[in-house]
Amino acid sequence: MELGQARKLSYCGFSHRHPFACDAYELGFAVGVREDYRFLDDGFPNVDLPVVFLDNQFDSPDLDRYLSKFETYDPSVAVLGDAYNESEAKRLNETAIQLLEEHPWKEIIVVPKFEEAFEILDHEVTLGYPNGYSELKPNDYSSVRDWRGRKVHVLGGNPHSQFDVIEELTQPNLHMDPPADIRGVDGNGLQKGAYFGEYWTPSGWEPADHLSIRETVRRSLEEVKEFWQGKGLWPDTEPIDLYGPAVIEPDDLIFMDKGGDPIPDREELEYAYIGEYLEYGKMAFQSEAQKKFVEYREDFTPV
Repeated sequence: MELGQARKLSYCGFSHRHPFACDAYELGFAVGVREDYRFLDDGFPNVDLPVVFLDNQFDSPDLDRYLSKFETYDPSVAVLGDAYNESEAKRLNETAIQLLEEHPWKEIIVVPKFEEAFEILDHEVTLGYPNGYSELKPNDYSSVRDWRGRKVHVLGGNPHSQFDVIEELTQPNLHMDPPADIRGVDGNGLQKGAYFGEYWTPSGWEPADHLSIRETVRRSLEEVKEFWQGKGLWPDTEPIDLYGPAVIEPDDLIFMDKGGDPIPDREELEYAYIGEYLEYGKMAFQSEAQKKFVEYREDFTPV
């Protein structure tokens, strides 16, 4: 595999709730949740986010529970869990292989946490490289050569530390080891900096006193995307290209049930009730009750 191809990301994951996940999705991130969390978009009638990236509840793992959520969300990228011993590695490997047989285009990830796991885990299974808050670091139980020639997802950290891992696992070495096939990265720490009034940039955290929390996180996300684009590693295809927009825009940015009042900003649009009709196309309403009333009164034909 060529070096550029080995390093190229297939996805860049971001796990959090609305509104941060919505903004990340629009920027091209593979948004997702941990299995025990939700996007919390139930209160937003015009927000519909796909679960592209499904992480596991690492502090209280339960594979059966995870598989139930896997069936519910149908993610493209699934982090099954961490393998600390032989029995866990074998069970996670068997599950991963079964899922790959059923869903050959999905990314199924298992995190090896002991040396023998690299022999147990099939080469079709993507290895999760712990780069975040894990107490066990990869050099505690493995060498760089264990990861070379394997499919790898870099878990956690910031773009700088993630890129350092990518370089270490792919650059030519004296042993002539094949590069790792870097599948993707993920992180969810940007909002923590936002609560301290800072946004991330490649040169460090910058003050964001002039920005809201949502604007601060979005600025960080934009900087992260620009970082990977600058390295030439940002994915060629973004999830929004495959799933479509999370927020539908009406043909006219007005509320039909308020006498044609304009939709003033993005947040108002997220609270809108959208209908699509043969006669008039996509239309927005502020109230679900008024939407149903207008549909009945005007005898609209829904698409």
